[in-house]
Amino acid sequence: MTRIVGLDIGGTKIASALVTLEEGSAPVIEYVGKIPTEAKLGGAHVLANAIASARRVIEAAGGKVDGIGVSSAGVIDPATGDVTYANEIMPGWGGTHLGAELEAAFGVPARVLNDVHAHALGEARWGGGRDAGSCLVVAVGTGIGGAFVEDGHIMLGAHNEAGHIGHVSCTDAAGVPCSCGATGHLEPIAAGPGIIDRYVELGGEATLADGTPIDGAEIDRRAAAGDEAAIAAEARSGHAIGEVLGSLVNMLDPDCVILSGSVAQCGDAWHDAMKRGWHEAVMPPVAQTPVVSGELGGNAPLIGAAENVVASAYRNLA
Repeated sequence: MTRIVGLDIGGTKIASALVTLEEGSAPVIEYVGKIPTEAKLGGAHVLANAIASARRVIEAAGGKVDGIGVSSAGVIDPATGDVTYANEIMPGWGGTHLGAELEAAFGVPARVLNDVHAHALGEARWGGGRDAGSCLVVAVGTGIGGAFVEDGHIMLGAHNEAGHIGHVSCTDAAGVPCSCGATGHLEPIAAGPGIIDRYVELGGEATLADGTPIDGAEIDRRAAAGDEAAIAAEARSGHAIGEVLGSLVNMLDPDCVILSGSVAQCGDAWHDAMKRGWHEAVMPPVAQTPVVSGELGGNAPLIGAAENVVASAYRNLA
């Protein structure tokens, strides 16, 4: 039995928990807590919040754990645990020696994964892909990320960048600028903010009666009720996701695709369009590849991060 502190550091919150791993048994998660990341206060402040979150779990666990597994936003060097790059959502986070700082604070091994990689590893080993030899994991929410996992290991890439599915080109996004500086990428039209922007472009109201901005959940409710602008906004997102998934399955040929994230919880307008995009793009030999829902929700990155402490997520670091 191995007890690992799991940390999930995102742009808005830091989740923490004790993850107990025992061979042959599903992970057990206890002492779950969440605090605001307060990312705008800088990287040093976020690090202090992460250390405080880990300390809370260690104290709840009686002061004895075997390691710390971290899921973090940003580009991660898995060999060192350094955050090598983070965007403007987390100013000053890039350059943080996250793994080394946690090891120095607590005297136990610390391993760090990119947050989408951690999510994918959790789902592949213990969620929707637990019976699959390989899976393509795609998370669609405020952004879009993913990973290809084979035999419990993640495809990392030469620059630790593999899995940026949101920055794959698709026909529905032709000419649309992306935050990365390119044009025609999936994320600006298919992630949650893209659905909202499209709804407003098509004449939907930007705010509710009480003045609060409209959100994806309300647009989904309106789509289900027959609102044509809401249906069209969700359909563009779903179709684009389906096209990209079909194309990637043509290339990678996984046993299954695991689809998770808040946007993937949309109703028929989104899912029907996703299926259309899939069938337009996918080749006949792989057209029956199952597309399944993620099963672990917010626990996926905590479990994946903890698993990485015990058995490396990457072949070249195993």
